[in-house]
Amino acid sequence: MAKIVRILAFVSMFLFLAACSSNSNSEETKKSSDNSGTMDSKQALIEGEAQVSLDNSVKQEKSTHEETKVPAQMVIYQADLQLRVKNFEQTLQKLEEKVIKYGGYIAESNVSKDGVEQVSGRITVRIPEENFQAFLHDAEGHALEVLQRAINGTDVTEEYVDLESRLKSKRVVEERLTSFMKSAEKTEDLLKISADLAKVQEEIETIQGRLKYLENQTSLSTIHISLYENKVIVPNLEEENLNTWEKTKKQFMTSTNLLLSAISGFIVFVIGNLPILGILAAAVFFIFLYIRKVWRRKDNE
Repeated sequence: MAKIVRILAFVSMFLFLAACSSNSNSEETKKSSDNSGTMDSKQALIEGEAQVSLDNSVKQEKSTHEETKVPAQMVIYQADLQLRVKNFEQTLQKLEEKVIKYGGYIAESNVSKDGVEQVSGRITVRIPEENFQAFLHDAEGHALEVLQRAINGTDVTEEYVDLESRLKSKRVVEERLTSFMKSAEKTEDLLKISADLAKVQEEIETIQGRLKYLENQTSLSTIHISLYENKVIVPNLEEENLNTWEKTKKQFMTSTNLLLSAISGFIVFVIGNLPILGILAAAVFFIFLYIRKVWRRKDNE
């Protein structure tokens, strides 16, 4: 009987330990599942935030790309013409009228003369890009000969788009620095932000200046025109060259003055040199008498 009681007690204790072990395993399993659920929810939250951030970045990039519209092809055109013309002044006047007609303006003009036989000049005009070719044809139509025609085109589309993108980035930085300046409390931070803001604003002004320059150069083409005129000079017949009576009187007075001048010079010479001439005359006279006497002696012999 005592043995049976011992067996029953042992079985009861075994069942109790088994039950405790089962409860412990179930609790651990429950805790593990709870922790796993918590980790899964956190991971999902992080992944969701990351996806939202990625979507916002994609949307922002798309919006930025849509805002940065690529302009039409931007080309800076320049031309150099050298023309030989029949009449320099008339051709220059016609070209000035053509410039006004096509909506341009004269940027520079100068005229030079090489003596009286050659007249040349050079003008620089700015013409709207859409009238560039038409103006060139009209200018060449006023020339006797086209000595040189050179056209150069520089594509600045890529540079313009790049400058616009840089300008937008600088604008964003400017806005952020402005907001930081408003919320800054320390003087040191305020000075640092102010210096950075001034630097960014200077870069913005530089970019804007370059953009305006490119817009001006592409909207208005530059044309340099050199004009040459060779003149044939015919001497004019002056009236005084055709007046015979005046020429005769002039020649008569010239001859009379020359004669009077010669007589006056002779008189001055004789009177001024009279002592010397007297001595020479006496010497000649005695020599003549001596020679005459010698000849007479020879004749008598």
